[in-house]
Amino acid sequence: MRSAPATTPAPVRREAREPPEARGLARDAVRMLVAGAGGLTHARARDLPEHLRTGDVLVVNTSATLPAALPATRDDGAVLRLHLSTPCGDLAGPRWVVELREGGARFAGGARAGERLDLPAGAHATLLAPYLTGARLWLAELDTHHTPLLQYLHRHGAPIRYGYVAREWPLRDYQTIFALHPGSAEMPSAGRPFTPELVTALVARGIAIAPITLHTGVSSQEAGEPPYPERFDVPAATARQIAAARAGGGRVIAVGTTVVRALETAAARGSDGAPAPAHGWTRHVVTPETGVRAVDGLLTGWHEPDATHLLMLEAVAGRNLVEESYREALRAGYRWHEFGDVHLILPRAR
Repeated sequence: MRSAPATTPAPVRREAREPPEARGLARDAVRMLVAGAGGLTHARARDLPEHLRTGDVLVVNTSATLPAALPATRDDGAVLRLHLSTPCGDLAGPRWVVELREGGARFAGGARAGERLDLPAGAHATLLAPYLTGARLWLAELDTHHTPLLQYLHRHGAPIRYGYVAREWPLRDYQTIFALHPGSAEMPSAGRPFTPELVTALVARGIAIAPITLHTGVSSQEAGEPPYPERFDVPAATARQIAAARAGGGRVIAVGTTVVRALETAAARGSDGAPAPAHGWTRHVVTPETGVRAVDGLLTGWHEPDATHLLMLEAVAGRNLVEESYREALRAGYRWHEFGDVHLILPRAR
C-alpha cells in the first residue's frame, strides 16, 4: 500500500474560512464538481437530484458533532486546547483519546504520562499513556466533578476548529440536518450542504435516503497516517434498503468518507459484497488495494493532498479521475474543508 495518495497539489488553493451562510449562500448553494464517465461538470449541491437516478439510495451519517475542544492549562501556565476525539467505552465515560494543541502547531509536544491539565470549572484531565504508536494522541482520564460529560462539554467546550477558520462559530454551524446521535469530534461534513428543500427534491425524484452512524475522531492525522478505530452502526433497515436498491438496479451513493468506511466494514461481514447489519468498532481502511464492494459513488468534500482519505477516493473512482478532479477544482477555485464545496463521484455504472 502506498503511504500517500498520488494527487499532485497545486501551489494555491482556496480555504473555506467561514460557513457559506456567512458569505450570503444557502447551505445547498455551495459548488459541486460532478465527476463520472462522461467527464467533469460544474454544478451546485442543490442540483444533486439531477445527477442521480430514481432507485438510487443515498446513505447519510446521523452522528452529531460534539463541542469537543476545551481550554487546558499545564503546570507551567501554558494554555493549550484539549481535543476530545474518541471515548474508550461509553460516551459518558471518563476515559478518552485526546489530542493536545498549542498556538499554530500541529500538536503540542512534551506531553508525559501522569501529566495533569487543568480544565474550566475546576475539572482536570490526566494523561495516562500515548495512544497507538504516535506522540500526537493520548489516552486521558477526565474528572468533571460529577457533572455529566456531555453537559460539561456543552457548558465549557466549543467545536474543534483549525487555523484556516479565523474565528469561532456556534455548534449549530457544525451540525448536519441528519445529526441525531452525539459522538463525533468533528462534523461529518459531506452532509452539511443538505437542506430540507434538497431532501424533499431527492425523495420526490424517487431517491431514497438511508442512515448509518459513524462517530468521527479528530481528522488531523499526520501525513500518511491511517484512520484509527471508530465506532459505527449500520442498522438492519439500512442493509435491507441497500439490498433492495441493488436488486432494482439502483446505485448506493455514500455521503461522506465516514459512510464508505461504515458500509465497507459491514460488507466485509456480509456476503456477496452486500452490507450486513453491523455495529461496534471498525479498523477497516479503504484503499485501492482493498477496493470497494458496497458503494457505487460518493459525495465528499475536498481533502488535503496528503490525506489518506484520497486513497479511499481512488478506491471508488480510480486514480486518474481523482487526479483530474483535483486539478480542475484547484483551477476553478473550489473551496476546501468542512465549510467548503463538494465533489460528487459517480464512476460505476450499474
